[in-house]
Amino acid sequence: MLVLPVPGGGLLDWTPSGPPCPGPAGTPPSSRIVYAAAHVVADALADEPGAVDWDTTLAFREHLWSCGLGVAEAMDTAQRGMGLDWPATQELVTRTGAAATGRRWCAGVGTD
Repeated sequence: MLVLPVPGGGLLDWTPSGPPCPGPAGTPPSSRIVYAAAHVVADALADEPGAVDWDTTLAFREHLWSCGLGVAEAMDTAQRGMGLDWPATQELVTRTGAAATGRRWCAGVGTD
């Protein structure tokens, strides 16, 4: 079940239908090194626009690492001048780096 925000600040319980998504394979790929450009999760219930849900954002990175992927941070244009400001991007890179201990990650924080 998911809890989704609705206009006006309320929450809606929603259960997806259909077959479940497969979980992590358990064994990382060995023939290639693969990085995922991970998205940032917005905090839809925050008072200020553009707030980041840091716990969920980092949980998604944990999921990617559990699948044997590296995390390519701040690669999406939404993270490079199109959504996150520089202080938020710095925090994203800092938090990911702290969480990545011993796992693959990189950051590309230039702007287009």
